[in-house]
Amino acid sequence: MEKQTNLITPLTRKFDKFSRQLLYIILGVAAFTLAVGLGYAEDLTAESINEVFEATIALAVSAIPEGLPAVVTVALAIGVSRMASRNAIIRKLPAVETLGSATVICSDKTGTLTENQMTVQQIYAGGQPYQVLGTGYAPEGNICRDNEAIDVDQHPSLTDCLRAGLLCNDSHLTQDEGLWKVLGDPTEGALLVSGRKAGFTLDQLNAELPRRDVIPFESDYQYMATLHRGQHRSEATIYMKGSVEAIVSRCGEALDAQGQPQPIDAQEIHHQAETMASSGLRVLALARKTVQQSELDHDDVKQGLVFLGLQGMIDPPRQEAIRAVEACKNAGIRVKMITGDHKVTASAIAAQMRLKRTGEVIAFTGAELGEMAQDDFVRAAEDGVVFARVAPEQKLRLVEALQSQGDIVAMTGDGVNDAPALKQADIGVAMGQSGTEVAKEASDMVLTDDNFASIEAAVEEGRTVYRNLIKAIAFILPVNGGESMTIVISVLLDRLLPILSLQVLWLNMINSIAMTVPLAFEPKSKQVMEQPPLSPDRPLLNKRLLQRILVISLFNWILIFGVFEWVQGWEQENTEALARTMAIQALVFGRVFYLISLSQIGISLGQKLRGRAVEVATAPVVWIGIAVTMVLQIFFSQVGFMNELFSTAPLNLEQWGICLLIGLPMVVVAALANRIDPPNQLS
Repeated sequence: MEKQTNLITPLTRKFDKFSRQLLYIILGVAAFTLAVGLGYAEDLTAESINEVFEATIALAVSAIPEGLPAVVTVALAIGVSRMASRNAIIRKLPAVETLGSATVICSDKTGTLTENQMTVQQIYAGGQPYQVLGTGYAPEGNICRDNEAIDVDQHPSLTDCLRAGLLCNDSHLTQDEGLWKVLGDPTEGALLVSGRKAGFTLDQLNAELPRRDVIPFESDYQYMATLHRGQHRSEATIYMKGSVEAIVSRCGEALDAQGQPQPIDAQEIHHQAETMASSGLRVLALARKTVQQSELDHDDVKQGLVFLGLQGMIDPPRQEAIRAVEACKNAGIRVKMITGDHKVTASAIAAQMRLKRTGEVIAFTGAELGEMAQDDFVRAAEDGVVFARVAPEQKLRLVEALQSQGDIVAMTGDGVNDAPALKQADIGVAMGQSGTEVAKEASDMVLTDDNFASIEAAVEEGRTVYRNLIKAIAFILPVNGGESMTIVISVLLDRLLPILSLQVLWLNMINSIAMTVPLAFEPKSKQVMEQPPLSPDRPLLNKRLLQRILVISLFNWILIFGVFEWVQGWEQENTEALARTMAIQALVFGRVFYLISLSQIGISLGQKLRGRAVEVATAPVVWIGIAVTMVLQIFFSQVGFMNELFSTAPLNLEQWGICLLIGLPMVVVAALANRIDPPNQLS
């Protein structure tokens, strides 16, 4: 399935809708202003028409949030940088916010939720259970029966089971500076280690029985097979490993305790596998077949194999992943496990990961999903926590089913076959260490450490980015609203404009950006992962945010209009320029106080004043933004050529003080707005 290069996310959809709505409103109000202005004009002279067009242009300029696109880009870029520092590489910029809106995370178990370091703990061979001691990849530890170490050579069926695990294997065990590592698949690495604990080495076995052909593992078949023949032997041996279901169904015989073949007891083998799986062990079955050929095909392993045994290995859950899953649950995000493991094994791991829903782990196998009608499949996708032995095309169907219910889906994957599901997901997450290049190309984000905790961290940063963007909107729009109201009401009252179009452009482009960009650097709040995901259909401007914007806009209008009319009453030369300058500077002081109220500084100060034991945030970027703003405003009013360009007048110290005092009531108004729409919960 193809997916567009330009990523469509909840954020881009909301901004597109918001932009169109704002455009229609601005055009409508501008047309109304133009009509009213021309209606007031007694004689349509060139001068009167110019005045009306000046007002209309000033209105359009004041209403358009010119600085918003720059702030959005900066906020997303900062989010990318923060995610990269937390092991999540973003490949497509809008995907930063998509994670913050995620309602479901579909994650592979191996490596993402677990340590990805398998260790064989139990073996069932010749009808007898064995225990394997030792952890990790170090080949140290005994093989025991009834808690006593044994001589493996005295147990022929166990020997054959261990040899099969070594020979039917594409991985290698190496030692680097005293540390044992596996080059290849961790599951195969566990088989190498269990064989080494019994005294076997891969080089020795390969010398005795060199590999002649191989059938690589494929998820569709659930097994791998290799063909081996010694130099002076007429017969060849096929060794095979895979899922219990795939192997046992092809076996007619099994080795007994003395290593002799006898009719297979499939029911007992499945019982032993279930017992291992219920302890959270991943179980592999091993088998062999003697043949007279030199090539290997799927038809050669359809039947006639001899069952050798089971090896059960554990991949313990990552402790940080358990904490991350809990954080996601608190944030209203459902986590689903999609794995190639046995259903019982996956369910046991899910229970350890605390993935239970309604008190139990609801699990489905790929075979069960394949027999469901579409409606039942969608219900299973919604209700299920574990999906075991799932085919790649079923991963794609699971994503589509969840999306059909309105979910924002994040899907992890590492293989070539995962690419369609990664593309279909709202955000595809590829593994940086174990992932293929195809999976990475299909993804929107790459985890450098293959750790689920990094996904949770990325969600946290994504939510922070979104809330910082909403803060930016909550800051910019009230200023634009106040300016627009000032111009419209001035036209309706047939008064001089308190603010000119070029002055509005300065405020919206220079002043706004200098004061709004610091909001993009705001750190995450402690409540960011304690709130449910936002609905993808929820507009940028909801009721509470509109109320906030209206309250601040009204104050800004009163401030601009009031200061202009008041200063106009002074009997001074160039009163209009002075009145406009003081109105603008008073507005800027008010904006400074409003910026502080939206930032973590104001939030922590408010909590401190309410008697809470919190540390007042420093937020140096906000202070830098305020300092830059004040320097620019001094330049705006005190420099001669700027006075000529923007029709402003220089202010004395007393007038600066008056502007500061007039802007000070914004503290009270901002506190009222924060009660209507708390900054840390801006939606």
